[in-house]
Amino acid sequence: MALTVRDIIKIVESIAPADLAEKWDNIGLQLGSSAWAVKSIRVALDPLPEVVAAACADGVSLLITHHPLIFDPIRSLTFDTAFGAVLEKAALHRLSILCVHTNLDAADGGLNDVLAERIGLKNLKMLDRRDQEGPFLAPQGLGRIGDLPEKVELIGFARSVKKKLGLGSLRLVGDPGLVVCKSAVCSGSGGSLLNAFLNSDAQVYVTGDLRYHDARAAEAAHRGLIDIGHFCSEHLIKDVLADRIRKLLESAGENVGIDICRLEKDPFVVL
Repeated sequence: MALTVRDIIKIVESIAPADLAEKWDNIGLQLGSSAWAVKSIRVALDPLPEVVAAACADGVSLLITHHPLIFDPIRSLTFDTAFGAVLEKAALHRLSILCVHTNLDAADGGLNDVLAERIGLKNLKMLDRRDQEGPFLAPQGLGRIGDLPEKVELIGFARSVKKKLGLGSLRLVGDPGLVVCKSAVCSGSGGSLLNAFLNSDAQVYVTGDLRYHDARAAEAAHRGLIDIGHFCSEHLIKDVLADRIRKLLESAGENVGIDICRLEKDPFVVL
């Protein structure tokens, strides 16, 4: 019997349980049918028009994205807009689109753990820990705090992060000579966890989409910030997620092709 979208959703939720998602988030099946058969899967960061078009052209059955296709309520649906054209093309080609967003950020072994480990942090714990109601429910939360292998100046750590993530550039805030032994991280837009960082024992915060006043707050607290950008803090999860899904499918004896989208790039260009 052919695998269905519903079967893949169960596999994905074994990696990133739906109840880990933030209340404001819109995760899960965004378009398509849970009953549709799945012969091939593609993992992407964003459901961009070109990403969806390529998936349709390649005969992909299920597109799994990190960011939601649908976030705000839809007041009208016309096919002569970029958003409407994406929905039309996906529906006509029977392409289902599944979103795994803040639940993947918060999951054990999820995006924040992958990012923290990629830049060399050890002994990870949650940056924004939230205890769930109920005696048998494990705590959950966004962001991570971890130890550096050894003490290093902020400028040296920033250079290490840049090299390990293969970045062309990053933004640095703080005294370059600040001694760093512990770092906080948050994938994506981490400004909402700035206070959690400032209330922690980490000396530096690695994240994306930081604002001017975030930088001033960190300066006043004699801390460091490393802004690696939204895209660069998240696109590394594509290979990891695809590999985990592939291994779970193989262990179940299922032969479903899975690849990652290689069309995406950071929308910001540094001149």
